[in-house]
Amino acid sequence: MSVINLQTAWPPSVNHYWRRTNKTWLAISDKGKAFRQRVAADALAAGVRGVGSEPFRIAITAHPPDRRRRDLDNLLKALLDALQHAGLYEDDTQAESILIERGAVVQGGAVAVNITTC
Repeated sequence: MSVINLQTAWPPSVNHYWRRTNKTWLAISDKGKAFRQRVAADALAAGVRGVGSEPFRIAITAHPPDRRRRDLDNLLKALLDALQHAGLYEDDTQAESILIERGAVVQGGAVAVNITTC
């Protein structure tokens, strides 16, 4: 069994992660690209290795930057996409279980991620 623990930045909302390039196409926004790079840098600095193609469970604690109301599910797509881009797994369809919970407010916001192979 492999375990990955990673602390990273607060992700942009789905509304800010994607941008429309024309009437039919969507692309990752500059904020989205910056977040992807940050997650990859945090993973590299933490020395974490990916789980490859193994199925996994992921537990996320979202520490918001303030007390505003937020939908936790709005964080998932950007975070899961960035973790995949950082090489922590090959595809988010490998996830057998996804748990997300709200943590304490942290200045600037943060996300704690725990990935465990099944």
